[in-house]
Amino acid sequence: MIFGNEISERAYRKALNGKKKYINKYGDDSTKNYPVKLVKNACLNEPLGVEDIRVAEGENGSSFDLEKGLIVGNIRMGFGHYRISIAMASAAHALGYTPYWMDLNSYPNTTCTKVIGAQNDLYSLGSRLSQKSRLFNKLLWEPLNYEGFRQLTYNSSDQKTAELMTTVFKNIPKEIPVIGTHVWPAQAALHAGMKHVVNAIPDNWPMALHLAEGSVHLIQTRQSYMGYRILNGMAKKKVLKPMPPESLKYTGHYIDHELVANIEKDCEARLNRKKDGKPMRFLLTIGGAGAQRELFAAVIKHLIPAVKENRAVIYINIGDYKQVWDALKRDVPSLNMLGKTHFNNWDDTKAFCENAIDGEVQGVHVFCHENIFEAVYCTNILMRSADVLLTKPSELAFYPIPKLFLKRIGGHEKWGAIHSAEFGDGTLECSDIPHTLQMTDMFLNEDALLTEMCEAIKINKSIGLYDGAYKAVKIAMELKNSNLGG
Repeated sequence: MIFGNEISERAYRKALNGKKKYINKYGDDSTKNYPVKLVKNACLNEPLGVEDIRVAEGENGSSFDLEKGLIVGNIRMGFGHYRISIAMASAAHALGYTPYWMDLNSYPNTTCTKVIGAQNDLYSLGSRLSQKSRLFNKLLWEPLNYEGFRQLTYNSSDQKTAELMTTVFKNIPKEIPVIGTHVWPAQAALHAGMKHVVNAIPDNWPMALHLAEGSVHLIQTRQSYMGYRILNGMAKKKVLKPMPPESLKYTGHYIDHELVANIEKDCEARLNRKKDGKPMRFLLTIGGAGAQRELFAAVIKHLIPAVKENRAVIYINIGDYKQVWDALKRDVPSLNMLGKTHFNNWDDTKAFCENAIDGEVQGVHVFCHENIFEAVYCTNILMRSADVLLTKPSELAFYPIPKLFLKRIGGHEKWGAIHSAEFGDGTLECSDIPHTLQMTDMFLNEDALLTEMCEAIKINKSIGLYDGAYKAVKIAMELKNSNLGG
């Protein structure tokens, strides 16, 4: 049963068989008693107070803060779930809480991580193939991401698989609230007996994939509220029993405190640079799947003349994909001379980002960090000094910066671009390279797009559109405190 809706015997057997296959391949460690320790996160502890929960790596005598502690449960699958987790940690820190980082895909000796890693590898492969083969994308990838993940039967399989992820929670205090930024940590936490679980849904297309019954589900957009409330289309045309109202809450966008607090200042800086004829700063970010390199190469090549004329600046964050830089240099030979690299030097990257907020910048700047936290967080700290973000309409669709949307990877992502365009802080999704270059030129050569988006972002802040991370943290802590109050 999922929210009172019966799953067929056939689907249930399939879910059981899927779980058995994983056990046969990766083992069942449910009887193991893995030690747990807390370690300061090398990248995020200093700015955000983040401590990592390490499992099966020994003990160090550290103890959890049972009063102010909050677990951000996540997985590394691309960069999106890490980025949402950083937003939650930032909001928790700003509100006076201690954020604990729990990545279920970072415990290689556990069945949990082996199962997640296998599925992550498949998803990354599918993302890359979808960019190389139109037929694969049309016949398999788009339907899977749009309708396959939408069905309750898919959720039933995930629920059984998540039972194999519970062992990592065995030595975690059960009263500490958990915010899951992917459904698997939320499901696993519930199966493991964690008492206060919040499930932060990342997308704007309602899918049963994201359901974790027993948690409080959070959504970033009002558009998707009714879709989740009535489980719309999650059993084809069948009318389903709805989710209880207390299990679904609208929050607004999950955004870092540092970005929300500086919206007015950063938007004014963008408008002043445009008015004063300063070079426009384009931020290109390549996600964890490493897809869309050809599209980025086309944009970079198109902008190079403007860079040479000091009318444009390009920031390129290639994450932890050094090979992408090597390929981009082959695709755009000018980068060999123009590209200033900031590789694996976090102090240098932080200094550049801080100086760029109020200072002058020229040329092409390329960022690459082997450390996954630095690879993801680099985009966040570059965002404040950038004028336009070029991104597929994934988790970055919700961020308070003018956005040029590239072609999506997976059908569910298109609703992020639609939502952003309706609230005025992003373009329509550009379906191909010519339309992407057209929009790039409009930003570069006109005032209207940038001005309108900056004004919309300031209005959006005034109505609380970007307050989702704060609200998520408050909801998680309220769950705990209301239970303590009886």
